[in-house]
Amino acid sequence: MDTSDELLRRADPAALLTLDGVISGLNPAMATALGRAAEQCLGHGFVDLWPASQRISARSLVLHAATAETVAMRVLDFPGPGAASIACLIEARQVKDSATGEHLVWVHALNAQNDLNSLLIPFRLATAAANLGLWMYSAHERQLEWLGGAPDVVALFPDPTTSMASVMSSVHPDDREAFRQLGRSASGQSPWVRLRYLTQHDGWHQLAVQTRRIRLGYGGPERIFGLVRDDTKQEKSKERVQAALTAERQRAKEIAEFSSALISAATEQELRQVVLTRLAATFGASGALLALVDEDRLHISTDAGIAIWEVEVMHGMSLDHPSPLPEAIRTGKSHFIPDRKDYIRRWPHAAQFPRLARLGSDYAVSITPLSEAGNQPVGGWLVTYANGYRPSLDERTLMGTLADLAGQALRRIRLQQARVELASALQQTMLPTLPEHLPGLEVAARYRPSRHELDIGGDWYDAFVMPGGTVAVEIGDVQGHDVDAAAFMGQVRLFMRAIADQERDPGTVLRRTNELLVAMDPPRFASCTMLHIDPRDGEVSGTSAGHVPVLRACRDGSHDVVKLPGGPVLGVLPGMDYAEEAFTLDEDSALVMVTDGVVEGPGLTLEAGLERAGTLAGAALRDGLNAEETADRVLDAAVAVDHADDVAVLVIRRGATLAQK
Repeated sequence: MDTSDELLRRADPAALLTLDGVISGLNPAMATALGRAAEQCLGHGFVDLWPASQRISARSLVLHAATAETVAMRVLDFPGPGAASIACLIEARQVKDSATGEHLVWVHALNAQNDLNSLLIPFRLATAAANLGLWMYSAHERQLEWLGGAPDVVALFPDPTTSMASVMSSVHPDDREAFRQLGRSASGQSPWVRLRYLTQHDGWHQLAVQTRRIRLGYGGPERIFGLVRDDTKQEKSKERVQAALTAERQRAKEIAEFSSALISAATEQELRQVVLTRLAATFGASGALLALVDEDRLHISTDAGIAIWEVEVMHGMSLDHPSPLPEAIRTGKSHFIPDRKDYIRRWPHAAQFPRLARLGSDYAVSITPLSEAGNQPVGGWLVTYANGYRPSLDERTLMGTLADLAGQALRRIRLQQARVELASALQQTMLPTLPEHLPGLEVAARYRPSRHELDIGGDWYDAFVMPGGTVAVEIGDVQGHDVDAAAFMGQVRLFMRAIADQERDPGTVLRRTNELLVAMDPPRFASCTMLHIDPRDGEVSGTSAGHVPVLRACRDGSHDVVKLPGGPVLGVLPGMDYAEEAFTLDEDSALVMVTDGVVEGPGLTLEAGLERAGTLAGAALRDGLNAEETADRVLDAAVAVDHADDVAVLVIRRGATLAQK
């Protein structure tokens, strides 16, 4: 038997291993192939030095030779010194060292130059098992050879050997540069690249291609190998799934928007608009109508898919009429009518309308009530289906859910409308009528409620003559915007007027009002400013309970801000005192009292709001406007900047002529 030195004295890679796979010797070619210095390989497991993708095959090779005492062969890939890996036919056999008598495993690369195809067998088997195709390209000869693989992939390329130009001509023009780059890649293995490829018989296929540079044998020729996967069926299936998913997402979006629009509808007109513009489109119907119940009769509205003249017979129909629409609304049960025979059988005495003549194989009707158990019927909708479309059970269930939501929205709208009407009536009783004539003064007030929630709020104003001729004016703001806020506002205003009849100072009026409110323990609080004005000399005394400052405007167009002393808002803290301050209102000047909605809001600070309102009031006096016109100018400016809060303005003008009367 050859000695160890003789076994390693070869040009091709060779190594000697112990029976448990530890390297005891190797030649320079094997060290180079493994990418390490020889001293870094000795004493290490042979299998551990191979790339992870090759270790199973390497372990099988060594184990077979060590235990079966027969020759074993495997095709293994060395990393190689460049971009290309080296595919070698590796032989392993058990040998006995003649010098030491030790049994070793001799692993060495065989020369396969005369049978390169033997190196390709593992690649062919692997690609066929993975349902891939395999080709080999020689850059020198510019020839591409199909090596086999999955039959359905190989069938796409009827010529086993062809030129690269011929293959390139079948690649989609937009994908040719990507295909060229596969052959130019400097790395050993490319990523998967998607290509459209035109076949002779069944048109375009969607292929995925990955290339790898491999040197066939140690010192052998370099070739580019390509793996081909046909994704055409998967792409079409993916496209169908994607289309279905897109349609489902769009449907979900439309339903979410439909639901949101129903919830947001503030009037019956808006609700009708939501239903008639969205219902048919959301459920693939050809037309829709909406019936709302008013005093036990139907009021019909339709979309563009159903002309109003076609359903005139149902407009004004009694809820007791023996027809499917009033029955569905009355009983709260949905109906699906697939054909005319079913319609006549179930409602032989029903009213006839032109659409019923179309009932049959390509036309159907679905009716859904807008009602809930235990509640009075409020309406229903009817949708028509053309071209043979039939809604699924899930669709009809979903339609019922949306109908319930629409019914809830309609009840909310009608209840809100009733509350608004009540609030408006209450508001008219709460806000005072200013005296037509105040000695020496001209007084004007403006109020505009909040644009949100109920059309009423807690802002108020008042003006009246006190014993002795002094004029009391006040403006205030109760927390909240609803009927309760309006009612509390009315209480505060009446308390203040009643106390003012007994007390001469505005600070005392606010102190006693606060004590009364705190004793009541109300859930709300109120801010307020109260002034006492002597129209004869223009002397003013005033105080504030957490309210915005007063503006003083002059005839020359100037203005200033009067920040009154006082105390906290009314109705919160007991034992509060409200300090007063006196100042003068000159002739041809005016006081402007406002609530915070006039001078505060989105993008408007209190200081900026006061400056704007004061400038407007000063300009109004300079232009010779009266109190009414001045109040309009200040209020209109507040509304124009999109304030959402209540706004109230009280203007008190003292003129020379007025002061002499």
